[in-house]
Amino acid sequence: MKIALIIIFTFILGSIPFGVIIAKVKGVDLKKVGSGNIGATNVLRSLGKWPAALTLLGDVLKGTAAVAIGSYFEIGIFYEGLAGLSAILGHNFSLFLGFRGGKGVATSFGVLSSYSPQTALFTFIIWLVVVILTKYSSLGALVSFGLLPVCIALLDSNEKLPIIILITLFIIIRHIDNIHRLIKGTERKIGQRA
Repeated sequence: MKIALIIIFTFILGSIPFGVIIAKVKGVDLKKVGSGNIGATNVLRSLGKWPAALTLLGDVLKGTAAVAIGSYFEIGIFYEGLAGLSAILGHNFSLFLGFRGGKGVATSFGVLSSYSPQTALFTFIIWLVVVILTKYSSLGALVSFGLLPVCIALLDSNEKLPIIILITLFIIIRHIDNIHRLIKGTERKIGQRA
């Protein structure tokens, strides 16, 4: 019962659409500008650096808090990861947006920063290198999270691998459209205005 309540709560927590809230304060409907995505990259293109930074912080903290809640209630490594995964699903399929949402990169990183801090660091470094070299946030996410199961296997416990594989799969699935645009050469780069 305790685990079920935590999973439900972390889904609701993950559902909070910080990008949409911040954009609304600025008088912008985020779902109707740029890529239509609710994440920090679209906020950056549509509203600028500070709103994007606040969105990023909020989305990361949702994931971090979800795992921390699981840890606080001592539900075990697997279920802590499941609580984090629930927050990611909440972000991707928000209760407050008719079960639509973002791609879950920032929230997934937040989960990872609590669930496996050393792996989170390597994931961030890989993302950063790819983004600096290519200017594509989506490609950075695909490469860094694509390598995540390998990083976990090398740096952390295999007990965490099932959750990590699911996180990787969700990132790839949510980026299918980006993959098509990257192949066609039509994907927007970071900083490119909407």
